[in-house]
Amino acid sequence: NGKELNMNYYKEHSKEYILKTKDVDMSEIYEFFLKHVTSKGKILDIGFGSGRDLIYFKSVGFEVEGIDLELKFVNEALKLGLNVSCLSILDCNNNIEEYDYIWASASLLHIEKGLLTKAFQNCSYMLKKEGIMYCSFKYGDFEGIIDDRYYIYLTEETINKYLEGTSLKVLDIKVTNDKLNRGNNWINIILKKRN
Repeated sequence: NGKELNMNYYKEHSKEYILKTKDVDMSEIYEFFLKHVTSKGKILDIGFGSGRDLIYFKSVGFEVEGIDLELKFVNEALKLGLNVSCLSILDCNNNIEEYDYIWASASLLHIEKGLLTKAFQNCSYMLKKEGIMYCSFKYGDFEGIIDDRYYIYLTEETINKYLEGTSLKVLDIKVTNDKLNRGNNWINIILKKRN
């Protein structure tokens, strides 16, 4: 299944993935997110990978927690003193209204199409009322395996299909080019929990 395929890739390439992504300049994206943030609160990073964004948010005054399915990423982040655990967003539905913010940079795009709404539902359960969530997907209309990883691409229109039945609504969208120059554009989405 898609989930296992993804994690095998990250298991085998964890060191190179950390090296490749930890210093990527995310300032444009942080700015896009932070303009929707009213105060520094508790943020959950889903699929934190190299830990880059956890480190950044902690440095600017957020209380940070992270989850990732790849144990090697979890162990590296623990060495950095970060509050993380080895968990899938698909298994998270008990931290009701615990987080002010959720950050999911290039992580939910590996969740199979049929499970993506459940992932967004779990995010909405975990967000406080009026909470803000950021997520990013490769831009376009594609679903399938590339380089041993399952991907689902989204557009301004298709994101809404996966939010049906959740309390998350699109607040803002920004399309950006790929920071690692792989030729893809990315869709960056800000969601707000509205009841």
